[in-house]
This record gives sequence, structure tokens and C-alpha cells, in this order.
Amino acid sequence: MSSIAPTAPPPLDPAKFRDPLVTARGEVRATVALTGLRTLWVNTGTLCNITCRNCYIESSPRNDALAYITAAELRPFLDEIGQDGLPVGEIGFTGGEPFLNRDLPAMLEDVLARGHRALVLTNAMRPMRNHAAALLALRDRHGDALTLRVSLDHHSAVLHDLERQEGSFAIALDGLRWLAQGGFRVHVAGRADFGGQGEAAMRDGYAALFAAEDIPIDAADPVALMLFPEMDAAVDVPEITTACWGILKKSPDSLMCASSRMLVKRRGAAAPAVLACTLLPYDAQFELGGTLAEASRPVALNHPHCARFCVLGGAACSR
Repeated sequence: MSSIAPTAPPPLDPAKFRDPLVTARGEVRATVALTGLRTLWVNTGTLCNITCRNCYIESSPRNDALAYITAAELRPFLDEIGQDGLPVGEIGFTGGEPFLNRDLPAMLEDVLARGHRALVLTNAMRPMRNHAAALLALRDRHGDALTLRVSLDHHSAVLHDLERQEGSFAIALDGLRWLAQGGFRVHVAGRADFGGQGEAAMRDGYAALFAAEDIPIDAADPVALMLFPEMDAAVDVPEITTACWGILKKSPDSLMCASSRMLVKRRGAAAPAVLACTLLPYDAQFELGGTLAEASRPVALNHPHCARFCVLGGAACSR
């Protein structure tokens, strides 16, 4: 019985995503206006306790391209939100592994004390457990205003460990159990088609895992269990034109950059900068300024991730 090997996806056309105004075919590139800043992301630094095979931000124990942001550096942006009456409901913390940043508990307290919700993306491994006492204190003071989203790339140890490192699934699952047993509000992030199963089968697999471990997460809830599309900027994807909104029956207001921005501090920089998107920390064209007001201008969808992840993939990092 013969079999046909799967064909590799076509590489990205080098003529695409070069001009922020027009596509390779000369059509007007789509842009997204900021309709209202509802989520502010903080990249706490690119250092991580592990190295994953396909980390979009290339986090590792050695990559400090994005330095640790401090509580003092975050505070002016929180002040700006209050002074300008911006409709920010949630502050999200990502990395790297956010719990490697020693200022994270202080930043969370500042955010939560001002009445915002806080979301932390974590691998739930040793760095998180090192902050157990601070987390329990935050839980006691702020309850469900704090959410921790744990990265489990797959519901099985084999595939999760293949992506992250051997033994990491057991450690992450232990961290997730600790959070659930401690009464924290917990979510999980996975990958929609990891292992070629398809989203429905993935959700069934996570549901079985959560039931077996007595973890109160509804695997059918797309927020409680976020399954993200794969990202590979080298694989071909259509450019998004202004005509695409009507063709796809999609509103630009539904994209992340219509309602969110991200703070980063580049290694050697004197101060943090505001970026358009959590997915594009290294692309200079998506750096919008040094304040939230400066960063309120429209964003041109001039990157493969804009098409694959947000427009066609339908993904969003927040609620």
C-alpha cells in the first residue's frame, strides 16, 4: 500500500508585506484604528526558565532582548490611563516567563488596587511557585480580579514536552493543580491543531484532562481554554486589503490592535516603548511611541502574523 508524503506549505512570497500602504499587488493595505484601549499588555522581559521549540518571541534563559520592566516604569502608564479616562479593563502580563521578573507581584498589586483586572500568562513552573506567598496574598485581597493563564501546548505529556522540554508537562500540571486547589481563577492556553487532531478533538482531550485532575475549567469555553493557531512567518499567507473586510465579513474592530497595546523595554533603552501588538515585539514599524496617547494611531496590517493569526486565524490574546 503506497502512501503520499504531506507536502510542505509554500514559502512566503518575498514581495509581500514590504510596503505599509499597499500590497504586492498594488491594492490598498488594510489598517486598524484604535477604537478604545481596553487591554494593556506588559512584556515583563524575554528571559524564560525554558526554551521552547517554536516560541514566537524566542524566549529562553539567555534572551534578554526585552529587559525587565519595573513597577516604577509601569506606574506612569497606569497614571496615564487614570488621568485620560482610558477604558482599560485589563492589564495583561506576558514574557518570557513573567514570574522571573521580581517586580511582578508589586506590578500586580498596583494594577489590581486601581480597579483593573490582571491577567498573567505563565508556564506555571518553578518561577511561579517561588512567588506562592505573594500570589496567595494577592488572591486574598483581590480574588477573581486576578487570572492566571497556564500554557499547556497539548493535553498529553508527550506532545507538550516535545515542544517545551522533557518533564515540563508534569511540572506545569502540578502548578495548574496548585492554582486550582488554591481557589485562583485559572485559564489554559493551548494550540488549536497541535498534532493534527483538530480543535474539537483537542478540546475533548483537555476536557478529559481537567476532569481527571479536578481542575474547574470548561474546555468548551473559548476564553477559559484558548487554542491559538500556529504561527510561521515564513509560510505564505494572503495580504489583507481594505476589500477583505467585506469579503471575509469581518470587522477591523474585532482585531487585537483595535483595543490593545503592549509595553516593552528594549535592552539598553532608557524607558519602555508602546507597541501595536503582543506578537511583533521586534519589528520597528509596530513601535508607536513612548506614551499611550502617542500609540493611539492606526496600525497597518503589514506582517504575516496580522493575516494568519488575527484576521484569518481569528485569535485574540485577551477577552
